[in-house]
Amino acid sequence: MYQVGEKIVHPLYGAGIIENLEDKEVDGILQTYYVLQIPVGNLKIMISAAKAEAQGIRAIHGSEEIVGIIASIVDDAIDMPDNWNQRYKENMERIKSGKLCEVSLVFRNLLLRERERGLSTAEKKLMTTAKQIILSELILAKDMERTEAETLLEEIFS
Repeated sequence: MYQVGEKIVHPLYGAGIIENLEDKEVDGILQTYYVLQIPVGNLKIMISAAKAEAQGIRAIHGSEEIVGIIASIVDDAIDMPDNWNQRYKENMERIKSGKLCEVSLVFRNLLLRERERGLSTAEKKLMTTAKQIILSELILAKDMERTEAETLLEEIFS
């Protein structure tokens, strides 16, 4: 179980800091929830502590580890289906995995595709989501401002 002040990552929303632990009664059962403050987008969400692992909640990576993971996929072969539906489905599955390397692949692949052909509105949104997840983990792990994290991400993928 995570504690107040710990930094964790939600697969769909990104990294945040546990602000509080709250007990709530749901269907007659008292359950503990993490109150997670996500700095990117100033979002606050509640996550069931009992279901956290099943939802893919994990501790953030160390500051150097994050950069290493992101940089390691830069030169990987691009493997994206041409079919829009299949590509979108695969990218969503990668994001839902909660793994930084998978989210980074989604961002990189969509960034390259955007430069070559452009993206549909749905894929632009998916790319933005992937970027937000990466940025939130960079911001918390390296204790940096959003603009610094964006600059670092641009440097890695340039």
